[in-house]
Amino acid sequence: MDNSRKVLITGGNKGIGFETARQLGKMGFEILVGSRDEKRGQEAVRVLEMENIKAKALVLDVTDPSIIQSAAKQIEQQYGLLDILINNAGVFLEDNVPPSELELPDLKRTYETNVFGVFSVTKAMIPLLKKSYSGRIINLSSGLGSLTLNTDPKSEFYNVNSLAYNSSKTAVNALTVLFAKELSNSSIKINSVCPGFTATDLNGNSGYRSVEQAASIVVKLATIADDGPTGGFFDENGVVPW
Repeated sequence: MDNSRKVLITGGNKGIGFETARQLGKMGFEILVGSRDEKRGQEAVRVLEMENIKAKALVLDVTDPSIIQSAAKQIEQQYGLLDILINNAGVFLEDNVPPSELELPDLKRTYETNVFGVFSVTKAMIPLLKKSYSGRIINLSSGLGSLTLNTDPKSEFYNVNSLAYNSSKTAVNALTVLFAKELSNSSIKINSVCPGFTATDLNGNSGYRSVEQAASIVVKLATIADDGPTGGFFDENGVVPW
C-alpha cells in the first residue's frame, strides 16, 4: 500500500513551484506537478525522478474550470484524497505601468490566474483535502499584496506600484482568511506565504532571492503540525502584516 502523502502544486513545472516539488519530494512526498503544458509537466517529472522523487504530471490550467474538474476527478480516482495543495501558479502582466495606464484586459487576465484560479482550484480540491487526516493549503502571495507594506515608504515593496499584480495578491490573502474561517472546524489549515523577491520567469529573473530560499517557507507551512497556524500570512522571518 502506498502511504506517501500526495501534494498538488499548480505551476509546478518551473520556478518556485518546481523547487517546492523537489524539496517536498526529497522529504518523501509524492508530487503531482500541475502544468498547463503536458510536455513541460512531463519534463519536470523526469528531472524529479532522476533525484528518486516520486512524481506525476497533471495537466492543469487554473483558468479553465473543466480542466480543473478533470484534474480533481483524476486525483480522486487514483488516490482517493489529497494531502497538500500549493496554489503556486501566477502571472505578472503589466510591466510596472502606473495604475492609470493599466489596461483593463491585463487586469482581468491577472485576476483570472492569480485570484479566480486560486479560488477555483481550492474549491475543487477541498473535498479531497477533507479526506486527509491533516490537509494543508498554501497560497503563494507576496509582500506586494500587503496593504500595510504598500503604504510604508520604508518597505522594500513601496515603490512597486503595480495595481493588477499587487491587488491580486491582496485578494489572495482575503481568500486565505475567509476559507480558513470556513474550514476552522476541519483538519485543513490554509495560509498565505510571501517567498520574497525571487529570481523567476515572472520577473525576468531579476529577483535577488534564489528559488531554494523561496521554496523553504512554502515547504515549512505545507508541513506544519496540527497545532500550527491557519488563516495567516508568513515569510521566512515570521508574520507578514496584512
